[in-house]
Amino acid sequence: MVTASSVLIVIFSVILYYYIKIQVYDDVSANLKSEAVAYAKSYKAKLPFSGKNQMLQGVMPMQPETVIRVDKKPVPFFEQYEKNGKRYITIFYPYNKARSSFIKLERDISGTEKLLTKIKHSIIIANLLTLLLILGYAMFLSETLLYPVKSINRKLARLNENFLDKIDTDNLPDEYRSLGESVNKLIERIQNFVKYQKELFIGTAHELKTPLAVMKTKNEVTLIKDRDIDTYKETLRVNNKTIDEMNSMIGSILDIGRQEGAQFDKPVEVDLVQFIKDKAKDFQLIAKNKQKTVKTDLEPDQYCIITQPSLLTHILQNFVQNALKFTPDGGTVLIKTRLIGDDFKIEIIDEGPGIDESVDLFAPFKRLGNKSGAGLGLFLAKGAADAIGAKLSIKNRKDGKSGAIATAVISSKNYCPMGESSEQKKRGIFGVLSREY
Repeated sequence: MVTASSVLIVIFSVILYYYIKIQVYDDVSANLKSEAVAYAKSYKAKLPFSGKNQMLQGVMPMQPETVIRVDKKPVPFFEQYEKNGKRYITIFYPYNKARSSFIKLERDISGTEKLLTKIKHSIIIANLLTLLLILGYAMFLSETLLYPVKSINRKLARLNENFLDKIDTDNLPDEYRSLGESVNKLIERIQNFVKYQKELFIGTAHELKTPLAVMKTKNEVTLIKDRDIDTYKETLRVNNKTIDEMNSMIGSILDIGRQEGAQFDKPVEVDLVQFIKDKAKDFQLIAKNKQKTVKTDLEPDQYCIITQPSLLTHILQNFVQNALKFTPDGGTVLIKTRLIGDDFKIEIIDEGPGIDESVDLFAPFKRLGNKSGAGLGLFLAKGAADAIGAKLSIKNRKDGKSGAIATAVISSKNYCPMGESSEQKKRGIFGVLSREY
């Protein structure tokens, strides 16, 4: 800003100085020409062919002189020169065109030159003072504007997993309030991440330690004394079942690691409606094996987004699998989509017993009822949603029927050029997945 202002001031000052100089010289030239015209009109008959006019000495302040200039056209022209340390300007005004003679008048412009020099020095001094003022104001303004940013920077520099206080946005200028709010959202995400990671590590240790202790106790009891072959087989079957459960849990933990890698996959164009249709076919096969049904009610016919399909699969798969798990035999799970304003809403509706809404179902190792599982499915869905700026939740049905509704809302940022309708193009492409309560 200072450099640009300085350049503009210098350019303006140069233009101003030369404009003043031109105007001053134009005035001097105009006065000199007027006097030459007056001489030519009043004393034309008295001026000699060449040389000084002795008749006019002492009468006029400047004595005219007639000269012959065959190198010039018969039009008025000016010349400047320096003599005896003084500066002069001379006009040659046509007197006798036939003889190429001119009236020559000169004027001492040394005073004018000194005046222009003073003006130039004054402009330079004014520029220097102006630049100093601009520099001081720029430093003051930058310090004022950067103070909130420096304050935020200092706070962020002190952040660690044990010190994650949010920024007080009420004391920030309006220009930086949105920045503070964005930083607070990031801090909130970090807090949730740290919280869930701690719960994941503690839960993993607990969940793996308990079955190992049970297996060890079972083996020790079996080895206290000789048993029949069936007892040994039963012990091995129980241990194998426990090992399978542990393997399932370890597989879920590995899925969390794979999901973190999937967050860095390149987003691609996805027709969300067709994507859900394809996934629904797989869900229908799974449901059929469990004597249950998966139905779809999808509107509109097409809706395009840019996202990571693997993350979207994590969310849909875990929601539908949970819905199938708690829906009784012969029941139905409904996948429903609607376009609500600028939002694309996905609802997974089951016919299970419902949920306890006071429990954080997205925490690791949270299980509902007596159903088997590691309790990491919704935690995986939460991680996938967080990766694309999502907020997830599950609510009980409000239509008088038992069951729960998991809702995903995709907000459009930019349109996806895949041949969708003009109305869809207005709504955009980048999906931000969130759960609606």
